[in-house]
Amino acid sequence: MNEITVTELKARLDAGDDIQLIDVRQPDEFAIGNIAGADLIPLGEVPSRKGEIDEARETVVYCKMGGRSARAIQFLEQSGFKGKLLNLVGGITAWSNEIDPSIPKY
Repeated sequence: MNEITVTELKARLDAGDDIQLIDVRQPDEFAIGNIAGADLIPLGEVPSRKGEIDEARETVVYCKMGGRSARAIQFLEQSGFKGKLLNLVGGITAWSNEIDPSIPKY
């Protein structure tokens, strides 16, 4: 599985790269804090909503620590998703620790 670190993601977003962000946490977790521009598709809804993920764009999938996002990527790859998928190492927790400490930890 391909991965990206939070510092790599931040640099790419700052550079204006066209990256689709998919947060697979629950709505209450998303409300606590998220990466600006991310779309929320909870893990359990990925099978029915995979059509909302643009295969033509590079996609970074994240959750709290990286486990749920890895499962989402595995599902998408096994279901024939053709786009480039990257798992965010450490998820929103790493983003909060290294990039944006204003995002609360939970």
